[in-house]
Amino acid sequence: MHRFWIFNHYATTPLTGPLLRHYYFAEYLKERNIETTVFAANELHQTGGCVDTHGKPYLRTEEEGVPFVFVKTSKYEGNGISRVKNMVSFFLGLLKISKGYAKQYGKPDVIMGSSAHPLTSIAGILVARRFRVPAIVEVRDLWPEAIFSFGKVKMNSLVGRLLSAGEKWMYVHADAIVFTKEGDVDHIKEMGWDKDHGGKIDLAKCHYINNGVNLKDYYASIEKDILKDPDLEDDSFKVVYTGTVRPVNNVGNLLDTAKLLKDKKDIKFLIFGGGSELEKLEKRVQDEHIDNVIFKGFVEKKYIPYILSRSSVNVLNYSQANYNWSRGNSSNKLFEYMASGKPIISTVKMGYCILDKYQCGLSLEECTAKALAEQILKIHDMPEEAYAQMAENAKNGAKDFDFPVLTRKLYQVIKSVEKD
Repeated sequence: MHRFWIFNHYATTPLTGPLLRHYYFAEYLKERNIETTVFAANELHQTGGCVDTHGKPYLRTEEEGVPFVFVKTSKYEGNGISRVKNMVSFFLGLLKISKGYAKQYGKPDVIMGSSAHPLTSIAGILVARRFRVPAIVEVRDLWPEAIFSFGKVKMNSLVGRLLSAGEKWMYVHADAIVFTKEGDVDHIKEMGWDKDHGGKIDLAKCHYINNGVNLKDYYASIEKDILKDPDLEDDSFKVVYTGTVRPVNNVGNLLDTAKLLKDKKDIKFLIFGGGSELEKLEKRVQDEHIDNVIFKGFVEKKYIPYILSRSSVNVLNYSQANYNWSRGNSSNKLFEYMASGKPIISTVKMGYCILDKYQCGLSLEECTAKALAEQILKIHDMPEEAYAQMAENAKNGAKDFDFPVLTRKLYQVIKSVEKD
């Protein structure tokens, strides 16, 4: 049996959180005779929770035969200096424990370091060098480009140039690179780092493995985790949004859209999720008499598959600003929406568009209430046969992003770098 280590600061098990990409990879790689261990931070991202390591540098657990190592890290809140310290403590923790862990549980044959932040991938390369094994870098967020696009750091500043140099070093020294968005390899070309532009990076070592959905669990959940709600059961045309209700999600635009469609008595908007703007938007609904919008508040994630399966159209509500959508989409929500077998509307037009590729939804050229209302009416007024085809396309398209399929792709990347 081969040993494969994955470093991911924010990975979780089903018991500790919703970020299960690497848990599923580990589960399905077992079928290919690869023992996968996932290394994550004990401070759990976004939930505010913590896995108690009992004062030791790490805690090893096993869930459904998947070994997880929770590395002790410093506490943090928000996105300030305490979070940076938490990132550094995870990086240093990986360097500190790897030798002793290998002595007790066996040396890895391949290591994959996965962003969000690049320190984790750099740790993967450094630890792989220590063991003289190949290193895969997985890029789930393009850092530092994401920092530059939000205006937190200027690209041409000293810090910006240092961050870009670190990113380039990471790509040069990786034995393989996995991008979760299909167009992210364009970034290497744009920076002139590939061999065709005089750089050192061979694009043949770049691979595309998007996020996805575990269809077996998803469809079992629809049958098992039923949310009893009369608004989900009636015959109305249900426009559904699931997710947080924060300024970045621009949920207010859904209210503006609903106002434009108030004369369509069979259309209603169901908004599932909590967040900092919920109270303010609920007040808007009341004050402005937006009677076709119903806020459902926070619901447990296990109910989301059933909710989406009861919709008429599911809305991916993004903001056009502050993000480069030209390289595609790797949102977990997209694949859950597809698996529901219902048409999808995206409020942004993306490059490498999955909705276009699978003909399973519509995208807005501009994110306005008028444009969104027009697309909702387009699906509402579709002939029954065309609607059914779009819905079927969504369900069939999700099969390409089922975790057994994604794991097969990762297995090929592992085999491509593995030493004899």
